[in-house]
Amino acid sequence: MSFSFSRTTSVYGGAGGQGTRISSSSSPRGFNPADFLDPSADEKTTMQNLNNRLASYLEKVRSLEKANADLDQKIREWYESRPDVTFDHTIFLETIKDLRNEIQLASQDNAALILSADNAKLAADDFKLKYENELAMRRPIEADTSNLRKILDDFSLSRSDLEINIENLNEELIILRRNHEEEMSLARGEAGGQVNVCVDAAPSMDLMQAMTEIRQHYETVTEKNRKELESWYETKTATVQQEVVTQNEDLQNSRTELKELTNTLQRLQIELQTQQSMRSHLDGELEETQARYGDQLARLQVTVTSLEEQLSQFHANIANNKREYETLLDVKTRLEHEIAEYRRLLDGNEREAHSK
Repeated sequence: MSFSFSRTTSVYGGAGGQGTRISSSSSPRGFNPADFLDPSADEKTTMQNLNNRLASYLEKVRSLEKANADLDQKIREWYESRPDVTFDHTIFLETIKDLRNEIQLASQDNAALILSADNAKLAADDFKLKYENELAMRRPIEADTSNLRKILDDFSLSRSDLEINIENLNEELIILRRNHEEEMSLARGEAGGQVNVCVDAAPSMDLMQAMTEIRQHYETVTEKNRKELESWYETKTATVQQEVVTQNEDLQNSRTELKELTNTLQRLQIELQTQQSMRSHLDGELEETQARYGDQLARLQVTVTSLEEQLSQFHANIANNKREYETLLDVKTRLEHEIAEYRRLLDGNEREAHSK
């Protein structure tokens, strides 16, 4: 009988959670159960070979059981060294959920900051438009004020000219009165000389009457001119004063309106500067928030990627351990089948020996 059987077994224990691997290969060569039933074979030699082969198989079984025990011990040690590694993925799911909530809150804060910046920009544009409108309204009012000042200056010059004319007319009136008095004195002197020369002359009465009429005429004309001049002066003065009052009121109103517009312009400028400062502040906060949350998101993404890699490696280790365990079970099953076959052959040989 020719019988040969070779089997190689290797045990490799990984470290750091990389798993434990057992590889086994068998290659039967020249094994045939009919050899044990051949009546021409030497029974002692057959039994010796069978015993040797059974002893070898039992040794290999013990070696595999020891390797399996070592593997179980290494698996237990690996789990004991990594107590946080478990099949419960709840902690990873909770962490991912928290990270997603943080990302969502960061996105909401970012959107709120962008909305605030946009509102501040719109408010700044509105104030800028109001400022431009107020500035456009201020320019024609300043032009009107300048024109009113020129008109007021013209009225002041006209008033000065009228006052000078009134003074000149008063001086002319005084001169006329003086001349009239001198003429009247001269006329009285001439009339007196005639009376002294011609006492009983009748025409002297007519001369006195004529002088009286002339005097009355001049006095009437003078009084009329004086009254007309005074009336003209009073009318012109009243007109000028009324115009001056009106212009002063218009000027005062213009000044008040210009002051209000100036105050409004200053207020709008202050509000514009405030809005611009607020916008700059919000832009800075937005950039800072984007940078901060960008860094946080990057770190969180790295953490999530690391956790996913660890989870994938953990699943791979579990699958590898499962495959190795199945390999061991397969080896154990095949060995049990071979041992049962040997026992069956031994029982057959014993029955055949007893029958002989």
